Amino acid sequence: MNLYFLVEGTQSERKVYPAWLAYLLPELQRVDNCDDVKEKNYYLISGEGYPSLYNYIPPAIAEINSNGKYSYFVVCLDAEENTVAELTTEIEDFLSQQKLKLNNAELVLIFQNRCLETWLLGNRKIYSKNPQDKALLDYTRYYDVSVNCPENMGRYQEFNTHAQFHGAYLRALFEAKNITYSKKRPGDVLKPFYLEQLLIRIQVHPEQLTTFRQFINFCNIVKSKLPS
Repeated sequence: MNLYFLVEGTQSERKVYPAWLAYLLPELQRVDNCDDVKEKNYYLISGEGYPSLYNYIPPAIAEINSNGKYSYFVVCLDAEENTVAELTTEIEDFLSQQKLKLNNAELVLIFQNRCLETWLLGNRKIYSKNPQDKALLDYTRYYDVSVNCPENMGRYQEFNTHAQFHGAYLRALFEAKNITYSKKRPGDVLKPFYLEQLLIRIQVHPEQLTTFRQFINFCNIVKSKLPS
């Protein structure tokens, strides 16, 4: 059982996914080169953002087919301003047009709806009970993600995209706790307690964080198939 990960982001995803996989699938060991996989390994590369991620899909599939030891090709990307259905169709059309096919591995699409920071907003422990910052107060009045699903949050008026707003909201919450978050330095996000809070969120509210749950479900499937 080996996994090949292609993540969209150049910074946070390259750090967050390995940290989370170490917690969710500790049996898997990361390798630095695609051909180094043996058993219970994973390989992870960045697609350098969207849409350049598409440039990485053909060579990734070629490597997977040539190697023959991978069970899954996992592509992780932000939904951004698209819907998950729209992006799914876009990727399927790309594979069809490019005549790309996996010989033995299975393609798994993990969408961060709207972005990785949207998932991270699901941790209730980062909320201050009495926020003083005006921006954070405005964001909370617009949409309280401690109660409502972060994936359903809209775009606040001063931002051009959902992802920009969700990222600003997350940073404001961290700053209220006198800690920082950035894509280059995710900080506490990499620690087990942070992921544990997200897992609690989807256990208590199974209707929330749908795409995060899909990632967790995939990890559970992998775990169930790992040889003892």
